[in-house]
Amino acid sequence: MNWPLIALVLTISLPLLGALLAVASARFGDWIAGVIAVGTLAAAIGLLFFVNAQGAVTLAVGGWAPPLGIQLIADGTATLFLSTTALIMTIVALFSARSILRRGRNSREMHLFWPLLLLLWGALNAIFVSRDLFNLYVGLELVSLASVALVAIEGSRRTLAAALRYLLFALTGSLLYLLGAVLLYTAHGTLDLGLLAAQLGPDDGLALAAITAGLIVKTALFPFHVWLPPAHAGAPTPASAVLSALVPKASLYILLRVWFDAGPIETASVAMTFLGALGAVAVLHGSLMALRQQRLKLIIAYSTCAQIGYLFVIFPLAAAPAVIGTTGADAAWQGTVFQALSHALAKAAMFLCAGLIIEAVGHDRLDRLAGTARAMPMTMFAFGLAAISLMGLPPSGGFIAKYLLVNAAFDAGAPLWSMVVLIGGLLTAAYLVRPLAATWRSPKDDPNELPPGFVDVARRRQLLPMILALASLALGLFSLLPVTLMGGRP
Repeated sequence: MNWPLIALVLTISLPLLGALLAVASARFGDWIAGVIAVGTLAAAIGLLFFVNAQGAVTLAVGGWAPPLGIQLIADGTATLFLSTTALIMTIVALFSARSILRRGRNSREMHLFWPLLLLLWGALNAIFVSRDLFNLYVGLELVSLASVALVAIEGSRRTLAAALRYLLFALTGSLLYLLGAVLLYTAHGTLDLGLLAAQLGPDDGLALAAITAGLIVKTALFPFHVWLPPAHAGAPTPASAVLSALVPKASLYILLRVWFDAGPIETASVAMTFLGALGAVAVLHGSLMALRQQRLKLIIAYSTCAQIGYLFVIFPLAAAPAVIGTTGADAAWQGTVFQALSHALAKAAMFLCAGLIIEAVGHDRLDRLAGTARAMPMTMFAFGLAAISLMGLPPSGGFIAKYLLVNAAFDAGAPLWSMVVLIGGLLTAAYLVRPLAATWRSPKDDPNELPPGFVDVARRRQLLPMILALASLALGLFSLLPVTLMGGRP
């Protein structure tokens, strides 16, 4: 039997099958999600080791090769995203089971949450292995619709308003992306990135601009980020973790594939510099906004806006004449992938920690969290480990990411981009120290007093964000395998 192909198929089909089963048997959605999570995690990890040992796994759906058919390719970078997504989704599913079950097996959340979570998972996995622009569009739409529904699942006025704003931005991005895809198909008669790679040129500038604009809207790059903080901060905690850690990475992943697999990036230096400049502004603006927030979930949400900016520094670095075809280009690619993966793990851990704090004290306002760290040391330790990765301190995956990006900046003869990375790291430390200090502060009246209304949270639930935080550190400690898998710039 061809086990690599079976693993590839299972990573997509299992979550989608689980979504259908969760709709049909809504009262047992938690059990269905648990079984699906274990199977998909095993398939994703197995596929990762197959690819590491044998190279990329390719599947022509229905036996039809492009341009008539659709081709799925699981290369090293794709399997890293698949495995990271599987780990985060599994932890989120375990975290969610108790909080959703508490609302009752016949509650609206039980009927909606599990199908939406599994549908989102399947769509993300489909994006990571697709190389066809229309197939990517379908996956992107499923991701957007499931994400919007997860934001609005509680049905309050605030979450519905945030979901509506998110939906408007998502639809705008989709229309721009679809316009670009139509223009490319009209000009070249194919949407397969492998076939387009030999055909794209200056005449396709409008199509590539439309696709790029649509994707940066969905990625929430400055100044199109205004939908992200209210959506991520207002959603239920498990949804916030997935939305912040994984959903922006899907549109960014497509953008990287379009430009690095097919686009004429070397001849678009002005556009690439512009994308890098937007990323630099995003780092500064998101960090400054995070410094102003008084709620923990809003700090984490604005942090996502800032961290997304790092991911766009790759464009001016990879397009710089000094690094094209050199190790500097490879460092820029590897640094960006490391940043995406380490951010996903750390940010999911942070949102789960915030959710546990809200469960324990009933809110996330910094000025009323004194004594929380003494009452929940494991939760705050996990938050601190995740903060280390986001700051870019050793030995975390975030440190490896920023080290590679700084090296690529100097190789490109553009040290200004390294300053963006370093200043962003300092600002990250500044806004993440605030919640750590607030929770470690002792109550004024009695240093041994617990926060008002404190409810104890089971240690086994506090262990879940710890696993993700430790994984973000392990990404840096055991960086050889990820570097080998992601290779150099495509």
